[in-house]
Amino acid sequence: MSERTGKHWWTLDGHLGLVGKLSAVVLAVTLGAVTGVVWLSPSGAMPGPLMTEAERQLTQENADLAAVLADRDDEIADLLASQDKAAAERAAGAESGRVKSAAEKAAAQEKAAADKAAAQDGGKAKAAAEKAAAAANGKAKAAAEKAAAHARSQQKAVLERQLAAARGDAQGAAIRAAVAQSQVDFARQAAAARAEAAKPVRPSTPTRDAIVHPTDRYFGLYTAQSPFSWSEHDQVASTVGVQPDLAGYFQGWDTPFRADAVTRSWTKGALPMVTWESRPMEASNGESEAPEYSLPRILDGAFDDYLRQYARDVTALGLPVAIRLNHEMNGSWYPWSELGVNGAQVNGNNRGDFVKVWRHVHDIFEAEGANEYAIWVWSPNIVNRLPKLNQPLEYTRSLYPGNEYVDWVGLSGYYRPPYDADQTPTFSWTFDRSLDQLRAITDKPVLLTEIGASESGGNKAAWVTDLFDALAQPRNADVIGFAWFHHTVTTVSEGQLVTNDWRITSREDSQQAFLDGIRDPSAGFLPGS
Repeated sequence: MSERTGKHWWTLDGHLGLVGKLSAVVLAVTLGAVTGVVWLSPSGAMPGPLMTEAERQLTQENADLAAVLADRDDEIADLLASQDKAAAERAAGAESGRVKSAAEKAAAQEKAAADKAAAQDGGKAKAAAEKAAAAANGKAKAAAEKAAAHARSQQKAVLERQLAAARGDAQGAAIRAAVAQSQVDFARQAAAARAEAAKPVRPSTPTRDAIVHPTDRYFGLYTAQSPFSWSEHDQVASTVGVQPDLAGYFQGWDTPFRADAVTRSWTKGALPMVTWESRPMEASNGESEAPEYSLPRILDGAFDDYLRQYARDVTALGLPVAIRLNHEMNGSWYPWSELGVNGAQVNGNNRGDFVKVWRHVHDIFEAEGANEYAIWVWSPNIVNRLPKLNQPLEYTRSLYPGNEYVDWVGLSGYYRPPYDADQTPTFSWTFDRSLDQLRAITDKPVLLTEIGASESGGNKAAWVTDLFDALAQPRNADVIGFAWFHHTVTTVSEGQLVTNDWRITSREDSQQAFLDGIRDPSAGFLPGS
């Protein structure tokens, strides 16, 4: 039911005030009293006189008023009821509101608590979830970072290993290169050291004039290996007690200059003397025919290149060397001889070719500066047993190149079989006739360039003794020494094989004769004698 909204006289705002309420109560009581009087009057009574208009009007008005009051009472009752109801409703509403508010508040509180709890739980859960998620994320991130760090570390390690390997390779390559270079340098130095060590130490030597004109006699020695091996040489020196100071060896024109032979000899304290033969080194004695090495071919320049190189090598070495060129030229058994048996031509050579060849070789040495170191030794054979046409002084003289081409003259002479009936084991029978020819040709110093005595016949010791006795005589003062052929050789003599032991040590008595002779100061072989 909706409430009225119009305003009434009894109230300005639609609600009874205190005065209105009292007036209404008075009016209601008055109307109640009148009504009661009426209703209590006897019903059989006669009506009274008619009411006046005023009374009717008043009655009507009273009735209207009563009706109005009744309406007002109903309204009031309704109003009161409504008010009570409203009050009850308000109270109920208020209570309900309070209850509802309390409930709502409680619910709100509960909800708030629940929400709070839920929020807390949710927060906890969320926090836990977030924490778990964060932890998981952290773990995942940490794992990822760890994996990434591990990957970076591995990659870094790989890169570092690669870099280290590259550096190592580079360093290794550099080290290997340095080591290789060091090895190359060391090898070069070692090779240079070996080459330097291999080079013979340049020995000191006497002057050329002191060599050509010695103060003591030369004790020369030919052994099978000297000057390339000194074993036998040293054995002889030890036996005789005198050190040989001249080392003889042989060389053909098919071999170059042996600088080692010269250097080794001087290192040993001995003058090297090479018997230099214009034929192959391995050619045997008695082979007089060797057309390739004939004197005319040599004069035509067939060997000039070889001779020039040989001379250059002598100059390059710069050490003195005695050169016994084409020895025993007055005999008939070598390809450089001019006369054979009964005056026969030898190897296509002409009279006078020998001297021409000697001068030709000498001139080449002069052009190459080698004569500063070369001591030229012209050495014929003793004439005793030569072919008759080869024995005279005139023939010997025809083979002499001239004093300007020769430093020493020499002789090859042996005491050997077959022996002549008048032959004696003496120096005089062996050398005097030939020495006389040399002295008639020149006053150059004389070196007995190749000598020895055979044990055949049993007179070797006597021959050795007489050798040293003769050298002590003033008439032989121009003999500056000898070179002993310390070999054993088998040759053909008068159709028979003959072995001649030329060695100083061939027999005890021969050896003793040599020791006694060379140690005799009067023989002139000891220093200062």
